[in-house]
Amino acid sequence: MPELIAKSALEGQGLTLGTVTLTEVDTGPIFSIAVFPGGAKAVAKGLKTLGLAMPEPNAFAEKKGARIVWTGREQAFLMGVAPPALEGAAVTDQSDGWAALALSGAGAVDGLARLVPVDLRLAAFPVGRALRTQLNHMNVVILRTGDHVFEILVFRSMARTAWHELETTTHMVAARAGMKI
Repeated sequence: MPELIAKSALEGQGLTLGTVTLTEVDTGPIFSIAVFPGGAKAVAKGLKTLGLAMPEPNAFAEKKGARIVWTGREQAFLMGVAPPALEGAAVTDQSDGWAALALSGAGAVDGLARLVPVDLRLAAFPVGRALRTQLNHMNVVILRTGDHVFEILVFRSMARTAWHELETTTHMVAARAGMKI
């Protein structure tokens, strides 16, 4: 019987062009939490064991290697750890369905501005914020993890396309700045 070997969506790719770096990120496991009607208190009790709570809309929180990301009304992704028992919610493992990219550097927001229909400048989208949006034609979840750092969650099946789009705009940003690439 053949032995299957798990691989990441982009096999650890990374590149730097000008002031922008694009890399694949290993988020660890990703679990979707969808709170049932009337289940908020039970979910809060379970998440409290991790030092977390359901995030506010368009936000995320981190604690000891665990991250919880708002993904919709009464929905979140728990990343980096296995979930505790969460009575009051549907919990599904999404780890194999998503890929994560990190885009960082002074020109990162300029590159994203060419692909994303929302304002991601620091004043409008500060550190600790998350949102579901489009990256060109792909559904994504974007997190602002630093002043010039974004993490982009994309369906695994679209990871190479997202990479291509981000790489192309990164070339444009570097060329416009007159940087040697």
